[in-house]
Amino acid sequence: MNSVRVATPDGLSISAHACGNPDGPEILFIHGYSQCHLSWMRQLADDPLAREFRMAAYDLRGHGASDKPVGREWYYEAKPWADELLAVIEASGLRRPVLVAWSMAGRVVADYLRVHGQDRLAGIVFIGAVTKSKSAFWGDAMKLTQPMMSEDLSTNIAASRAFVRACFEHEPGAEQFETMLAYTMMMPPAVRVSVLERPRNEGDMLPKITVPTLVVHGERDKIVLPAAGEYTAASVPGARLSIYKGLGHSPFMEDAPRFNRELAEFVRGVG
Repeated sequence: MNSVRVATPDGLSISAHACGNPDGPEILFIHGYSQCHLSWMRQLADDPLAREFRMAAYDLRGHGASDKPVGREWYYEAKPWADELLAVIEASGLRRPVLVAWSMAGRVVADYLRVHGQDRLAGIVFIGAVTKSKSAFWGDAMKLTQPMMSEDLSTNIAASRAFVRACFEHEPGAEQFETMLAYTMMMPPAVRVSVLERPRNEGDMLPKITVPTLVVHGERDKIVLPAAGEYTAASVPGARLSIYKGLGHSPFMEDAPRFNRELAEFVRGVG
């Protein structure tokens, strides 16, 4: 895997990674709240995907190995997130990628569409994605984001551990859980506050999407309820909805073989 530092227009350094077939159709993975590019290892390290596709992933501002400045001004508006995504696309040499957006990354995709449009995209895959700020779409586990902002370390760790557990219907093995908890804890509490203070996402960009779109959602998602996926699929013209029965917020981890097959089929179909 090739790793690079990407400079954003507002002066941040972003950690980005690429692998796979340099001549293949392109996929760019965008992780969720308090996560990082390691969320996608069951895709990035998958031999069949790597042989066929050019794949890239990055750590959002405030997350993982990317810069984590403190201050509302770094996170509040759409443009910094949109410009960051465009900078990663350009630095990774991607011409027309499919964006794969998990959870909070649904908002990042909306930011990108609002600022830069969709001419440079081949398609979009939303996974358990936040595409509209609506309390009816939040599961009970969303409440854990409040104590995750605590400066009290024991409170923060306990809430972060519970949040990682809530990402799954079937808890992963100890090694994966420990790794996920470790990178979840890399997001400072003050940055978590700023990210969650962003203005409401009204979902107004969804009907404007013209590229092929796949919506993936776990039937037992405790963080972003399946109703959110149904809303997204109904709002995007021509979108297809794929429900993963018996799985939670991370179907691409819980059933990576099925997700990787569906992703490959989707990307082939939009190429």
